[in-house]
Amino acid sequence: MPITIPNIITIARFLLVPAVIYALAHGEMVLAFALFVTAGVSDAVDGFIARHFNQRSELGAWLDPLADKLLLVSVFVMLGVLGELPDWLIFLVVSRDVLIIGAVVLASVMDQPMEADPILVSKASTAAQITLAAVALAAPAFALEPGVLLTVLIGLVAVLTTLSAASYFRIWMRHMGVSGRSSGE
Repeated sequence: MPITIPNIITIARFLLVPAVIYALAHGEMVLAFALFVTAGVSDAVDGFIARHFNQRSELGAWLDPLADKLLLVSVFVMLGVLGELPDWLIFLVVSRDVLIIGAVVLASVMDQPMEADPILVSKASTAAQITLAAVALAAPAFALEPGVLLTVLIGLVAVLTTLSAASYFRIWMRHMGVSGRSSGE
């Protein structure tokens, strides 16, 4: 399996994660924001290259969302530690990702592997999480007061993350052959 340009860009995005964490841990908010934006731009670039130059790969289909999630979860956890986002939201976002990964692993262990196909509500949840992370990083980096925008984004992320988790759970249950009906036993 050849390594493609998008895969190299995605691997570079993995390498940005410790740099973002380091910047956040040392109060370098402008650097953390810049690295986060760089990761976002690299995600768009690798996707564009993969689609428009026919460089899609199975490896990329798995690595790309993993790099995105690693970055987002790391940033959310650090923003929670720094008090920029509420703990309950960090718990919700991280728990959803852990549950999805656990469900995929369990399905594979049970010889019922699942495809890595994101659903619309999951894409919306991820977009809202990225927006919230960017705003939460930009506020201390540039001495901004996001006020109601931050509150609205926190609520939006909470709702979309919950809907996404419920949707994936329903898909997983259907995939595993578990119906929600009682068998009358």
